Order: sequence, then C-alpha cells, then structure tokens
Amino acid sequence: MKRIAIFASGNGSNAENIINYFSTKTTVEIVLILTNNKNAYVVERARNHNIPCVIFSARELRETKTVLENLVKHHVDFVVLAGFMLMVPDYILKAFHGKIVNIHPALLPKYGGKGMYGDFVHEAVCKSGDNETGITIHYVNEKYDEGEIIFQARCNIFSEDTPATIAAKVHELEYRYYPEIIEKVILNL
Repeated sequence: MKRIAIFASGNGSNAENIINYFSTKTTVEIVLILTNNKNAYVVERARNHNIPCVIFSARELRETKTVLENLVKHHVDFVVLAGFMLMVPDYILKAFHGKIVNIHPALLPKYGGKGMYGDFVHEAVCKSGDNETGITIHYVNEKYDEGEIIFQARCNIFSEDTPATIAAKVHELEYRYYPEIIEKVILNL
C-alpha cells in the first residue's frame, strides 16, 4: 500500500476529492494532511475523514525539519500538492525526489509562476483572449510551476465566460483527472 500526504492551504476541495477517490482503493491510502493555514477548511475535512493533520508556519517549513519529520513519522511514500501556496523547500524536494506532484489551474507554461494561483489565474486567462484553458499536473521542482509536465486536460473558453465560469470548468477537470493521474503515477500505470 502506497501512503500519500496531501499539502493544502485553503478550502481543501481537491484534497477531499482525492481522499474520497482513494477511500475505496486497496493500493493507496491518504495518511496525512499538512497545511500552513490553521484556519483552512482543509483542517475540518481532515478531521471529518479521521486523517491526521499537521499545521505549520511558513517559517517552520523553511527553517526546521518538522514537516519532513512528520512525513517520515507517517511513512509517507508520495506527496500531493492540492492548493498549497508555499514553495516546497529543497530538503523536502531531495527527500521525495520525483515523488511530489502538483496541479495548476491553467495550461502551463502559460499563467504559471509565483503569484499565479486560483482566481488570479482565471482572471488572467479571461483577459487574455485565449480560446482554451485547462489543468496541468506536473512534478514539483525548485521553481514555481516549472516541473516536468505529467498530464494536461483542456476546456474551451467562450467570449461570454467570466473568471468564475472558467474556474468552474477548470474545477471539473481537476476533480475528474487529478486523482486518476495521481494513481497512475504512484502505481506506475
């Protein structure tokens, strides 16, 4: 059984979708939720699913090994970022080399990098005049949104679309594909 830790900073809807997807699987288990935001709703979602949750500060992530120690303590095999807003430090990247994935709400390399997350991405896409957007699932490296791309899915954008309607289309793609791609990557399918 492969053991996953999910890092999230906010609402946790993607995290919960992943938890629900793997709840009936015998090959993968969600064993830990980690967040840098004590007020994030993902904390409640973890509690509702009886999954341990570790809350840490940005300083703790950067300057201590507490987060890594928790990953080791829970025998984590693979790390999934689901709306995590901080840069993963080098010491975690080294400990989990090739075993950390992220989802981005656009077709990278467009609309990626520091500060490009959530509604900021959807607003930029809406203003761009592009006729499509989507999701990118990628490995995490030392730069925001520049890791090797694993998978992309697309959706059309129409002139009447708003950032909110674009976000809804992108969320549908996230919920549909992220758990499946995580499973394929972890199990080498």
